[in-house]
Amino acid sequence: MLVRLGYLAAATCFVLGLHQMNSPATARRGNRISVAGMLGAFAATAALLVHAGTVTATAWYVLSAGIVVGAGAGLYGARIVRMTAMPQLVSLFNAVGGGAAALIAVYDVMRFATPGGSLPVRVAAPVALDVVIGVVTFSGSLIASGKLQGVVSTQPVAVPGARAVNVGLGLVLIGGGGYLATGRGGLPVLLIVTLAALAFGATMVLPIGGADMPVVISLLNACTGTAVAMAGFVIDNAGLIIAGALVGASGGILTKLMADAMNRSILSVVIGGFGSGDSDGSAAVGGAAVRATSVDDAAIQLAYASKVIIVPGYGLAAAQAQHAVRELAALMESRGVDVCYAVHPVAGRMPGHMNVLLAEANVPYAQMKEMDEVNPEFPRADVALVVGANDVTNPAARRSGTAISGMPILDVDRARSVVVIKRSMGHGYAGIDNELYTDPKTGMLFADAKAGLTALTSAVKTLVG
Repeated sequence: MLVRLGYLAAATCFVLGLHQMNSPATARRGNRISVAGMLGAFAATAALLVHAGTVTATAWYVLSAGIVVGAGAGLYGARIVRMTAMPQLVSLFNAVGGGAAALIAVYDVMRFATPGGSLPVRVAAPVALDVVIGVVTFSGSLIASGKLQGVVSTQPVAVPGARAVNVGLGLVLIGGGGYLATGRGGLPVLLIVTLAALAFGATMVLPIGGADMPVVISLLNACTGTAVAMAGFVIDNAGLIIAGALVGASGGILTKLMADAMNRSILSVVIGGFGSGDSDGSAAVGGAAVRATSVDDAAIQLAYASKVIIVPGYGLAAAQAQHAVRELAALMESRGVDVCYAVHPVAGRMPGHMNVLLAEANVPYAQMKEMDEVNPEFPRADVALVVGANDVTNPAARRSGTAISGMPILDVDRARSVVVIKRSMGHGYAGIDNELYTDPKTGMLFADAKAGLTALTSAVKTLVG
């Protein structure tokens, strides 16, 4: 009874923590509540194992070693991983979660893999789903992490006959998984399904371009949660079922929201082929003239503006310039300038990337405005300062015939003046020219985001004393 109450308390903490994460202002508290819930679930599981008395002394040593190694690796990673690498870390977490859940199902199959043995009907279906979803998530998340890290090409990788291969692998997964669900599959079928799932996860993510990575991360996160919930059904653990269901449901909702933010269906994302990865080249924008601006000219605009909207993008994260942009904003605010930040849902490499980055620099949550809230304010802004954002500001999305047609964007071009800090004229992940750069009221300040912002701050101080 006490163990069940412990799992109930943990589940309550998970729900409350997830609700608190609905707002940047309460997200940190939500994390703490969720951590408390996980510690409670861990304690309840330990008490259950002690009460059952089925764990040998050797097994306790192995469990303890695993806890020490895992906790140490997590703490080390949390301290050294930079904010720019957070998306690939999240993808690795998805892989670990999916893989661990699948191993639970694999063990259950092996337990009953005796001559004439079969899985109980009540766990056979969860086992099959756990293996398929968990292994697909494992390999798919590793490929996604590799793309984000640059180890795997960020461009859509077209494998010859990929669609036919995926259809074939899908049929194997359906057939093999269905046979496993009857409880009579055994090790040979398990091996076939596992190999097919590994291949399917890789071939599914490889053709997906970098522009769709935020959606892919959310989708794989939802799959991880679902696999964990299935693992909970396999071992009859309420804590795993509830935690996995919450992650799966919230990840699914977030995936839908992210896909809507790009005006793309989830199916079109999975089919892949959108986005060619970041380009560091200096390609011209359709041969049109680009107006370069100097630090002093941009500083004058910012210093004497009434309203400035800052638009952060991945370039801000890559340069670790969040503190520099906060310093510039604070300087403008001290002069009475109304400053806010326009955050696009898919800016960066994962959902909420810009929110987390700005929060790290102590940007007030009230100043972080979502796309629907901030778009009506651009026509009233004297200056829109774009820092490393590309596709999410491209007016080409408003007309047909482009790779991002129909994608909701930030209405940066409707501000009275635009300053873009960017290292070069290279493309964003969608692989097309940004028409904002050739707008007559846009001034391009070619610089690394951190260096450019620092120079602007110094120039503003010089100009206004």
